[in-house]
Amino acid sequence: MTTKPKTIKPKKSVSDTPHLFDRVRDILESARSNIARTVNTTQVVANWLIGREIVEEEQQGKRRAGYGEALLADLAERLLREFGKGWSVRQLEYCRNFYLSYPLLLGLENSNALRSNSDNPTEHIVNAVRAELPVSRLSNENSETVRRELGASLDALDIHHAARGESWQPGRLNPNLSWTHYRTLLRVNRAEARTFYEIEAAGNAWSAREMERQIGSLLFDRLAKSRDKKGLMRLAVHGQEVAQPIDALKDPVVLEFLDLPVSPRLVESKLEQALIGNLETFLLELGKGFAFVSRQERITLDGDHFYIDLVFYHTVLKCFVLIDLKVGKLTHADLGQIQFYVNYYDRERRTEGDNPTLGLILCPDKNDAVVRYTLGEQQERNIFASRYQLHLPTVEELENELRRELRYLVPPASDATIKENLTIAQKVAPGRRKKKGEAK
Repeated sequence: MTTKPKTIKPKKSVSDTPHLFDRVRDILESARSNIARTVNTTQVVANWLIGREIVEEEQQGKRRAGYGEALLADLAERLLREFGKGWSVRQLEYCRNFYLSYPLLLGLENSNALRSNSDNPTEHIVNAVRAELPVSRLSNENSETVRRELGASLDALDIHHAARGESWQPGRLNPNLSWTHYRTLLRVNRAEARTFYEIEAAGNAWSAREMERQIGSLLFDRLAKSRDKKGLMRLAVHGQEVAQPIDALKDPVVLEFLDLPVSPRLVESKLEQALIGNLETFLLELGKGFAFVSRQERITLDGDHFYIDLVFYHTVLKCFVLIDLKVGKLTHADLGQIQFYVNYYDRERRTEGDNPTLGLILCPDKNDAVVRYTLGEQQERNIFASRYQLHLPTVEELENELRRELRYLVPPASDATIKENLTIAQKVAPGRRKKKGEAK
């Protein structure tokens, strides 16, 4: 006769109170997040200080040919011996360029003032750097200077400005941006585009990978494409601001993350399924304010069923956004269909406080004249058509988009205006000029 094994019940913990556990967990998660952020910020400030030292040393020997190259090579060799991997000539060049590109990172007109302003060091940040340095380095006669300068740098920065309600300015250190963020920003040649990506990354909590994708998709140029000179300057200074429907929409929409081939066999259901499978990235591409509601939303009228591909709600514009997917060139019938969906939503689904519904057709190609004459001025305010691309755009493609749109400006754009807008698109990193599949 076999004895039935005893079931041992887990002992109930004294602290088995959900509220207590949640509070303790929040504390630990917050601490973990703050530690990671502190280490990231420390690395950024340390690299900026290194860049400053390199620039000042180079300026002292600037009259000697080849001094800068020899300086970095010698410094990299010595750092490699003492600290190991990670301190190559290229890394030192990044530090130097970082200082030159962000001279006011710590919020001072004269960075040399950091050397004398060292009365109130931010000790917990300094300790993070001390943990990264060998003991021998900290015990020498320069250790106190290193600690004092780094502490004074962060103290001058007022790193906790957000907690005190102070506003952050682009070009200043932001604790939400890591060294990887800044390294990626350094690859953006145009100052206005770099500032835009810096603002958006900090404001939308982009990861370094997300920011790299947005830069690769030429987000700044796609948003700048439909703006005049004043609007372009505001975009560069304040980032993307959504005040009206046109501000929230991009043309083209880049869907390279779907990994779908450009093929005549592509069907709408496969495109929709791919977008749902990559919904998080798709929301990032759509931009701020979009919240997913449903897919294949059914409308029934007198026994006839119709299906809206994708339904979103825009939290900034306070309205529904209906998206219809097409795999062929846009036709007037497609515009009539999305107009029907928008009218239905405005009459049957829109509630008090909602603004008029927006309709967006995503298609691989469109005729802008067909869109204008089919919709008319009134409907053009609520219904839009954007091209989608299954690969990252090139500068040439953006140039073609600019030429196409400028043809329909009223009054017609002057040659100087066209030249000015094309120059904006051309001042992109040379690497983005390559077509997909070309050798790097």
